[in-house]
Amino acid sequence: MNVIARLAVARRGLILALTVFVAALAAFYGAGVQQHLANGGFQDPSSESMRVDDALARDFGTGAPNLVVIASGRDGKGLEDPAVVAAATGLVDRIRSFDGVVSADSYWTSGRPASLRSKDGAGGLVLVRLGGNEGTYQAEAKRIVPRLGDDRLDLRFTGIAQTYVEVERVSADDLLRAELIVAPITLVLLVVVFGSLAAALVPLLVGGISVVFTTAVLQLLTELTPVSVFALNVTTALGLGLAIDYSLFVISRFRDELAAGADVGQAVRTTVRTAGLTVLFSGLTVALSLSALLVFPMYFFRSIAYGGIAVVLVAALTSVVALPALLAVLGHRVNRFDVFGRFRRRTPSGFWRRLALGVMRRPVPVMTVVAGLLLLLGSPFLSASFSLADDRVLPASSPARQAAQYLRDHFDLGETNPIPVVLPGLPEAEAAQALPPYAERLSALPGVQRVDTLTGSYAGGRLVAPPTDASKRFTARAGSRLSVVSSVEPYSRQGRALVAAVRTADGAPVPARVGGQAAQLVDTTHATGGTLPLALLIIAVTTFVLLFLFTGSVLIPVKAILLNLLSLTATFGSMVYVFQDGHLKWLVGDFTTTGMIDATMPVLMFCIAFGLSMDYEVFLLSRIREEYLRSGDSTHSVALGLEKTGRVMSAGALLIGTVFVTFASSGLTLLKLLGVGLALAVVVDATLVRGLLVPAFMRLAGRANWWAPGPLRRLHDRFGLSEHSGEVPEEYRGRSTPVPGREPAERLG
Repeated sequence: MNVIARLAVARRGLILALTVFVAALAAFYGAGVQQHLANGGFQDPSSESMRVDDALARDFGTGAPNLVVIASGRDGKGLEDPAVVAAATGLVDRIRSFDGVVSADSYWTSGRPASLRSKDGAGGLVLVRLGGNEGTYQAEAKRIVPRLGDDRLDLRFTGIAQTYVEVERVSADDLLRAELIVAPITLVLLVVVFGSLAAALVPLLVGGISVVFTTAVLQLLTELTPVSVFALNVTTALGLGLAIDYSLFVISRFRDELAAGADVGQAVRTTVRTAGLTVLFSGLTVALSLSALLVFPMYFFRSIAYGGIAVVLVAALTSVVALPALLAVLGHRVNRFDVFGRFRRRTPSGFWRRLALGVMRRPVPVMTVVAGLLLLLGSPFLSASFSLADDRVLPASSPARQAAQYLRDHFDLGETNPIPVVLPGLPEAEAAQALPPYAERLSALPGVQRVDTLTGSYAGGRLVAPPTDASKRFTARAGSRLSVVSSVEPYSRQGRALVAAVRTADGAPVPARVGGQAAQLVDTTHATGGTLPLALLIIAVTTFVLLFLFTGSVLIPVKAILLNLLSLTATFGSMVYVFQDGHLKWLVGDFTTTGMIDATMPVLMFCIAFGLSMDYEVFLLSRIREEYLRSGDSTHSVALGLEKTGRVMSAGALLIGTVFVTFASSGLTLLKLLGVGLALAVVVDATLVRGLLVPAFMRLAGRANWWAPGPLRRLHDRFGLSEHSGEVPEEYRGRSTPVPGREPAERLG
């Protein structure tokens, strides 16, 4: 840190020039990143349902339709009108001619089944299977759909492929709108915080650099691995918010040093050694919290982890290297353009000190009330119900969303969302004898309308239709398959129960594999829940180790983990209360309530919010520990540490919360949920937890806050990291506790 501090002063021009040059390259390189992002990534690629999906495409040349076309005749013409029949048949032939189309069938080309005709007889379905993974069939839909217009037909498009196309469009629009909203609001808030227009512009500049680097990092990642389209929105907001947060902390310390009489060079050096080290340490804790996402098998999590880790470290390094160089150039001019005039006091008002002392006079009642309130706010999460994202994450004005709702209201959903069952290694000769009893058993399950197989169609435990020419598609050299058509919503409790019943049904001639949307939900929740303990262990261990290295204490890391978990209860409760149950929708904008929340959101929100909570934990502990090493008085150090950081933390929480809460304007429910949840997590943590629970806990623990066993203390003395200003006496340096005999500087009344 001393080397960085000296370079920031002596080579400030070179550092700033290199920063501008590299930022320009990053902006050029990352300009087209939106075109290379992929939707999806919510499923475990090694799961049974995904293996079934691959087998259907590879061995049988089919699969669940991922592009659904609702076609109806124009000018009141019915489905059986010769002109409509000719146009629809030609439409199917045209679709089949496109590269990337695995299969295409329709009401008009499959024998006029009633299941492919709307209940009012006005529309018929064209079911298309596009090949490849999520990114591939999204690209195919984007290419094919605009070329399917017909003057004789009214066409509406939906299905997962078209939904992904519109999610990408809405996501890009949301990102642009969020940036346009957040920039002026953040500038106004920074002016209020600093009182100086010059100081307020600096964090925005650092935040802009972080956003530019974010796009470059994601562009590089797209060359190596699939990257979720949501990664751009999440990492951009995270990079912008943390860059502003870190800049706020660094600039505040720099201005404090100037106000204390230090010259510009000394102020920069002290700022880098103290606030700079804290920022680097904070960035490392956030990055390690995000690294827990890497253990999950879904690339949705991994891409956000890769991008988030990179952008957090970029924000921290920019705040520690480029920002001090800029402050060395600005010097006292950082306080120019004071829009509030001389009447504004830049010294701490004493509110946070008085709050801390008041809390520490009655720590037990404060802890009881606040903890009880947070647990109460988190109680709705006990009734959480999980699903996966579908077209209902889109705004109601979305064409794919409207088409999907029309499909729900007027068609039999079982035809567009069948449950495929693959029997690998079962040849046609054996299947003809072995399949009927198994198909009869499956067709008798509650919620099953019929089962289509090589040997015919079954319903209610008996054969209802003999095999046809189309039945031959249910067998291949690699095995046989069945299609279970159900009457239940795939993403529902009934859908999950039906998948479990099919998977455990007796009578399969060979071990069966079950796929489909409901199976994907079951497999995703299983993969997420099975991996979650490992992710939590990673977060707990890394947090404990880092905070021990930072403080030399065993108790403080444990306290930090427990209080961070407590601070997240309100966030998880609001997730269910608002987005699952639909209460207070008017506060966050309209969205479609499904009675469930996406199974991936709690995990993602936990890892990000926990890292942000640790961000403020490190900020506060750095000043508390510095004061404790001076005075040896735990009460005084907590009060003074909160006084020094309380205003900065509350301002930072307001700013980063503003960045996230702009997601409430998003048309995508997932982004709306994530943004509102993270904003609430940050605000609760910076106020109730840091302002009330931390002082109460540290008052109760007293000097035990800084206790560690002898071996660990010696380990910290050798390898620990600590932040000291130049004012710390020599005898205190490198020690995790103050020199014995030091008189307390302040006691409670």
